[in-house]
Amino acid sequence: QFDESYGLAFAQQLKNKDIPEGGSKAVCLIDTVDLANATNDTEDARNFAVRKSVKAFTDTILDLVVSTDETKSTIVDYWGQPEVLYLGPDEQVIPEDINWIISRAAEREYPTPPAFMSSKPKAGINHKEYGVTSEGVNVYLDVALRETLNINPDEDTFTIKMTGGPDGDVGGNEIKILAREYGDRCKIVGVADHSGCAEDPNGLDQDELVRLVDSSLPIVHFDLSKLSADPASIVHDVQDSEEAVKARNTMHNRLVADAFVPCGGRPNTIDKTNYKNFLLSEGVGDNLATPSSRLIVEGANLFVTNEARQALWDEAGVSIVKDSSANKGGVITSSYEICAAMLIPDQDDFFANKDAIVSEVLAKLRGLAKLEAELLFREQKAYGNTVALPKISQIISNSINTATDALTEALDALSDSERNDLLPLFRAHLPPTMADMSFDKVHERVPAQYIKNAIASCLASKLVYKEGTKFVDSQPREQLAQMALKYIQKEREIAVLMKSIEEDAPNMPDDEKQHILRLLEAGGARTALNF
Repeated sequence: QFDESYGLAFAQQLKNKDIPEGGSKAVCLIDTVDLANATNDTEDARNFAVRKSVKAFTDTILDLVVSTDETKSTIVDYWGQPEVLYLGPDEQVIPEDINWIISRAAEREYPTPPAFMSSKPKAGINHKEYGVTSEGVNVYLDVALRETLNINPDEDTFTIKMTGGPDGDVGGNEIKILAREYGDRCKIVGVADHSGCAEDPNGLDQDELVRLVDSSLPIVHFDLSKLSADPASIVHDVQDSEEAVKARNTMHNRLVADAFVPCGGRPNTIDKTNYKNFLLSEGVGDNLATPSSRLIVEGANLFVTNEARQALWDEAGVSIVKDSSANKGGVITSSYEICAAMLIPDQDDFFANKDAIVSEVLAKLRGLAKLEAELLFREQKAYGNTVALPKISQIISNSINTATDALTEALDALSDSERNDLLPLFRAHLPPTMADMSFDKVHERVPAQYIKNAIASCLASKLVYKEGTKFVDSQPREQLAQMALKYIQKEREIAVLMKSIEEDAPNMPDDEKQHILRLLEAGGARTALNF
């Protein structure tokens, strides 16, 4: 469990590159054996222990971060600065826990109690209800199909296999998004979950899959009459036989599809000891091995280990979009919810505008996903297509995080006026409705450290997505922040110049004007820096 938590924390920090918050992960190991033996109801005893541990964990965190007479007298503070922490729910955390945590934060005098935890039942953005993780996953899938397989999903038919069932968050929402975006052009040839698996070489009936999603039913409830006449079409129920269990456990390796999208399953399912099971044939000489899918988009965390990712690329040319890129939509949404809790403290105000805010959050996370997805493949081409995508994903995250850290330090040296000049970066990052409602009160409602982090992360990600990692990484660490600040200044100058050309050059041929504008948009700020 420690290794799994460490791996998730590492991935969390990488995927948090677009937002003000850093990333981490916590696991609580609870021994309920003695408690279970002391009662006739094991499930009640276990539930009691879990609820109690959530409360104890919350109080421990609040002990460390709230500044009251009580904590000052008992906590040794080596950091010496205000700490602002935000929690997000994961396995075994229920809505009642979240409500208790928010009320406890207020009782313990945490500065912004509604912002202490995301996914609040009323004033939150439920990840499963709105499919936020899957919305991002599908953007990466769309771009990767075009870039790696030369498939245009808007016109071409393609096949998908998935782990994670229709009753799950990422799997269920991905099924609905695939149906929404591509209709019958997308053939889901296999789905495996905790209950079993369903397989159909002609594509599982889309309406039946959506029915299961809407009914929150696992894949074994797939209506057998909806299978095609192909003799390979089948539904395996793990309750029936060991053969069914084996079929479920091997589906992701056996079935041939254009892309594999793991949306659920245990971490390290594909590792260095078994990755060859994903191959249909071994490579011979200079010829690569043949994989069962040439593309993997990791909707689930840690499904493929680092060693297996590299081996599948080296031996079979499998393109893998890493989890810390593909499923970052969830953390982006949680970050926006935290911002909303600070900027719009009245939950009724948030709820009254929730539909508009959620719609804009989804548009924002799709946009951030597309920026990174397109950069992934630009960077891979810049490396001569010799570097695996997971490595490039980590390079991108490290580049943005390094720039963010440098800018965070540099912003301390700026005057209040200079920092305020950069506030439009933070405002532009926010959903428009949220910004329009309350950004004029940002200094009253949002901690100064958070504002500084927001400006730094927004500028860093903007710079890397526009100019690429090699440009940013080539700058000396001590000069990186100043370069970034000059970049935003030059970008504003270029924007004024572009507006002037659009409005004040009536005699210039339109095609010539558009060509100049494209050049300025693509490289004007960078060129103006004289680097």
